Amino acid sequence: MPEPISVLLAAEVRTRRGRLGLTQQDLADMAGVSERFVRFVEQGKPSIQLDSLTAVLETLGLELRLAGKLGKAAHSVASQATDGESRP
Repeated sequence: MPEPISVLLAAEVRTRRGRLGLTQQDLADMAGVSERFVRFVEQGKPSIQLDSLTAVLETLGLELRLAGKLGKAAHSVASQATDGESRP
């Protein structure tokens, strides 16, 4: 099973912050968020504010991208379309 997005984000933010030689407080100050928020991101807390996360990622030179994959809803829609095509 793939890693949850919060775990992937946590690892990437920790790694990039470390490579840049920033403390959590440095990053928080630069991104305009609290040090506590940065800590939550780096711990992989699943319920964080997207606008604050975006500010942290932009500060680190990272971006969040969406990529299509076949999830439950997409799979359901695809199945319905296929079923509908096979019927007269």
